[in-house]
Amino acid sequence: MAETTTIRVDRSTRDHLNRLARERHITVAQAASRAVRLLEQEQIGRDLEAPLTTDETAWLDAEGG
Repeated sequence: MAETTTIRVDRSTRDHLNRLARERHITVAQAASRAVRLLEQEQIGRDLEAPLTTDETAWLDAEGG
């Protein structure tokens, strides 16, 4: 079993997380892990939407040698 710890969240968040986990037939820990993964993916999406830097554009435009 993985090492665990406790995090503090307000009751509303705890209840919401419990409900989401129950609806999906997963543990609260699995629901929290999935939430973290989705937040990471959200950040990756924002990063991919950002305009390319000058260096990135130059690298993409360079001919392979």
